[in-house]
Amino acid sequence: MVSSIFMLLVSATLFCMSALTLWWMLHAWRTPEILEGTRFVPSDGAHSLSFSLLVPARHEQEVLRHTIERLLETDYPDYEILVIVGHDDPETAEVAARLAEEHPEQVRVVTDTHAVKNKPKALNSALPHCRGRVVGVFDAEDHVHPDLLSHVDHAFRGDADVVQGGVQLINFHSSWYSLRNCLEYFFWFRSRLHLHASRGFIPLGGNTVFVRTEVLRQAGGWDEQCLAEDCDLGVRLSSQGAKVVVAYDSAMVTREETPDTLYGLLRQRTRWNQGFLQVYRKKDWKQLPTVRQRLLARWTLSTPFLQAFSGVVIPLDVALALFGHLRVSVALASFLPVVPTLATFAFEAVALHDFGLQYGLRVRPWHYVKLIVGGPFYQVVLAAAALRAVWREGRGQRGWELTRHVGAHLTEGA
Repeated sequence: MVSSIFMLLVSATLFCMSALTLWWMLHAWRTPEILEGTRFVPSDGAHSLSFSLLVPARHEQEVLRHTIERLLETDYPDYEILVIVGHDDPETAEVAARLAEEHPEQVRVVTDTHAVKNKPKALNSALPHCRGRVVGVFDAEDHVHPDLLSHVDHAFRGDADVVQGGVQLINFHSSWYSLRNCLEYFFWFRSRLHLHASRGFIPLGGNTVFVRTEVLRQAGGWDEQCLAEDCDLGVRLSSQGAKVVVAYDSAMVTREETPDTLYGLLRQRTRWNQGFLQVYRKKDWKQLPTVRQRLLARWTLSTPFLQAFSGVVIPLDVALALFGHLRVSVALASFLPVVPTLATFAFEAVALHDFGLQYGLRVRPWHYVKLIVGGPFYQVVLAAAALRAVWREGRGQRGWELTRHVGAHLTEGA
């Protein structure tokens, strides 16, 4: 009896989690009007803003030059690039200094002198030096479109305080998990973030984020103790009533690469999950004005707990269904979460086809097989990262685990 009740409760919980996640994944495709509204409005050629583009770089001398040279191709009259390097990273500092010498009017170098380094500390080191009316953030491996700033300028028209552009992982062929990682970004930036913006609560992405400099300074910049400083900034600004515009256009997205090893992916997701838990515990989201917003915030920020929970109970659920002495009706009910899971696989296959078309990438039949077969294993990795994040946060281990970049995205689909 106890095992039957446990089975039914777990199955119902997993079904609700899967169904709700699927519904949010598909937000952008619910109606043609919503899909059209997710794109950048075409620029009218007017340039009313100035931009300070921050590029924190740590041990990324291999990819930094390409990123800065790409940013220097930007077709916009008023912007500056601030490259932020650590005082203990001479290789990256040398590349940054050389770029500043070659382009003294547009590139400056800011040195982060914090004894313990992380991304928010680097960004805060540069914030006092920003001259532009808008601060933009890019990562050291980003491949940025030259017309992006013109579109962002247009998106700021009106009363927007923040503009979140699209970010897309490109190298879907690199490994079995990179394909699913690319699709994950595709759904997140193409659809899910638009849902959050429409609801007035948004955990911002890590780069291609643009914030009015005055708003950013009034908010105190980035939280230097948070492992998901982007999420934290979005939550704090949402709680203060800031208006966030999200726009996704495949021609304008910032292209990035997946982590080059499975362990790198695990560490990256651990950091993000742990950061979400930190933001949840800070409780800034409780200042949101409506119950609906607070419920969305609570659910989103507690995702690591939900993933950790699923990682523990799914094996137990399957074992009980197969080997437990259960009534047939209860055993059948235990497979209820399979329904939204299969639907998710179907929509992911359609999205993979769309992803290939939008980015000029050749998707072969083998990739669809990898997508389906790799799904359960990818979920195991995400659950392991969530469990690791909960464990680290519980033990107070908050060291920054840097993700290595090798430039795998620089030739794909170029």
